[in-house]
Amino acid sequence: MRIPHTLATILATLILLAVPAHAQDTTDEPAAEQASTQTEADPALASPRATMMSFLQAMNDASDAKNTSAYSRAIETLDLAAGLPTESKRAMARELYAVLNRIGLVSPSHLPAQTDAHRFRFYPQPEIVAHATFNARHPGFTIVLISDEVGNWRFNRDTLDSIHDFYIATENETALAGVQLDKTLIERIRAAVPASLKGSTTIGLEHWQWIGIFLVILAGIILDRIVRTILRTVWHRIERNRANPADKDTLNKAVRPFGLLAAAGVWYLALTIGLLPPTPTIALLVAVKVIWIVGFVWGAFKLTDLVAEWLAKQAGKTETKFDDLLIPLVQRTAKIFITAVGLIYLASAFSIEILPLLTGLGIGGLAVAFAAKDTIENFFGSVAVILDRPFEIGDWIYVNDVEGTVEDLGFRSTRIRTFYNSLVTVPNATLVRAKVDNYGRRKYRRFKTMINVTYDTPPEKIEAFCAGIREIIKLHPYTRKDYYHVWLNNFGPHSLDILVYMFFECPDWSIELREKHRFMLDVIRLADRLGVEFAFPTQTLHVAQLDPTAEHNPADIPDANV
Repeated sequence: MRIPHTLATILATLILLAVPAHAQDTTDEPAAEQASTQTEADPALASPRATMMSFLQAMNDASDAKNTSAYSRAIETLDLAAGLPTESKRAMARELYAVLNRIGLVSPSHLPAQTDAHRFRFYPQPEIVAHATFNARHPGFTIVLISDEVGNWRFNRDTLDSIHDFYIATENETALAGVQLDKTLIERIRAAVPASLKGSTTIGLEHWQWIGIFLVILAGIILDRIVRTILRTVWHRIERNRANPADKDTLNKAVRPFGLLAAAGVWYLALTIGLLPPTPTIALLVAVKVIWIVGFVWGAFKLTDLVAEWLAKQAGKTETKFDDLLIPLVQRTAKIFITAVGLIYLASAFSIEILPLLTGLGIGGLAVAFAAKDTIENFFGSVAVILDRPFEIGDWIYVNDVEGTVEDLGFRSTRIRTFYNSLVTVPNATLVRAKVDNYGRRKYRRFKTMINVTYDTPPEKIEAFCAGIREIIKLHPYTRKDYYHVWLNNFGPHSLDILVYMFFECPDWSIELREKHRFMLDVIRLADRLGVEFAFPTQTLHVAQLDPTAEHNPADIPDANV
């Protein structure tokens, strides 16, 4: 059967294309997250004045499309929450810049060049007329800068959490300073939205954003259906010439994770382009990443099974059974690796630091090693079995009073199907120490029997019968031709016994039974043709007839003197 290489390629491509860009551009990360590695304050962030001027200069430079580092320098002045996508960080910087321009021209004299305080409120300052009049029209908002332990000043998180609402509340104000920045995709969408759908509503979202969320969810569901339909169509085309096409329910389950991956990709893209404000973006990004991780692990499992199935069918075409033994182990290893990758991504989605966790595992590694001693021993036992190859899948073996056919080799144990159809699990560590009698590795299978013929069989017939059995052995396709014995071997209590000592050359027990059956039928036909009768246990009883009138005449006693 031809296995779908094309489908495996398509599924692998879908997984790769659906991978969100979890790793943010390191140049966009705020320096506050790297403060622990600094010993001195950054000159561009050394005071409230330096931070404000650095921010304004970076945003002015951002109007030049060729200046790709401008946004990175602006984001360094913001104390941002972890997990925000780059586009959301840029949107936050743009909104802060727009609000500052609407308030009025920022003069360096409005901010201190040096201060011992750790917090400075830039807006509103009552002594500044522009601040007072703007605050009178839009009360309740502040712009504050704070200092970290190194001495770097940044716009604090409370300011950034409320900057979107500040931006919406003042959108009808005219910019009094700064430069005009090119509108982003979300800004262009918002500009095209009717005024009735604008304005903050529940949890800070506007009406058009709620509609956008609904449309994005709907787009993800539609794409999920499209991807699943395409995959099912491709699968059916590949299996068109197969005698046993896949079950419909099984196929639906197989393609489901890839549709989920496509839907999660759409939702992730919508969040990364800045559809929502930072707070809901962070929460929803975690949810979307979890959905994506589940789809990734689920889809990778299905892809692993598909590849393993193809490899197993290719292995079935080879004479060796070593690949039959190796493929299930590789399949399990791949799934363990996929699970580990999924857990790492899951920890990243919840902002869990992996390095401290690994360090903790290292400290407790000794205790874990003692607790898992048997598991580790069994694992290395499986490695030893693979390297030493005392048996293969399908071999008939006898080990520790267990006799049967090897059905599966795992990391911890080997499963043997007995001839009573029970399944016995033998730890791999036991196999390393035990004596394994592998009947499946026999090249020849001995057959020894006695053929009993009656005592009245003439010697000539016995000779002809023995010669005929030797000829049957020579002509039989599954017998060893260079070593066999057929001779009259014993005078039994009820028969003349002919020894038949020979070997069958068979790959497995079922063929041995079949050919033994065929050989014995040929012997029976030969005996019938020659007129040789088989003996069975008999006894002949002779009954003596006694004469009641007979007298006993004792013999004469010899003379002692003679």
